Amino acid sequence: MPHRTIIRIFMVLVGLCLAGTLLSAQTSDTRKPRKFKVPPLSARIEVIVLRDANGKPLENAAVVFHPIEGDHDKGVMELKTNEEGKCVIDVIPIGDTVRMQVIARGFQTSGEDFKVDKEDLKLTVRLRRPGEQFSIYKSHSGAQHTESAPAPEKQATPPATK
Repeated sequence: MPHRTIIRIFMVLVGLCLAGTLLSAQTSDTRKPRKFKVPPLSARIEVIVLRDANGKPLENAAVVFHPIEGDHDKGVMELKTNEEGKCVIDVIPIGDTVRMQVIARGFQTSGEDFKVDKEDLKLTVRLRRPGEQFSIYKSHSGAQHTESAPAPEKQATPPATK
């Protein structure tokens, strides 16, 4: 029995020595610390989407942000509007150019490029129902100049010869 006790004490001492070695190795880290880079100031952009016909808010419309750097798109961020027709994004840095699209089922898609130059922006977008497609075969009232397609010319048939 005393033999087992001595072995247990020896094992505890070995464990304590190993733990002390590991702790001292962690505290004497010789690596250089990472440089902290301050993130750029970001703007708070609130978008309100309304129906153009009656001004009521449009729920569940997709508001898509494309941050643009030069001629290249840096990614896509998409939000959905709430029951009040609002959505808020606050991760776009001040000074960036952003392409915003608003897409909703049963409405024309709206798109606009703008420069984020303020800390707090409020944008209102009014979506219209799709209009009738333009056709060259119909006369359009209110048009400044209507030009119809020329009628095919009839060719004179030569008289029959005997």
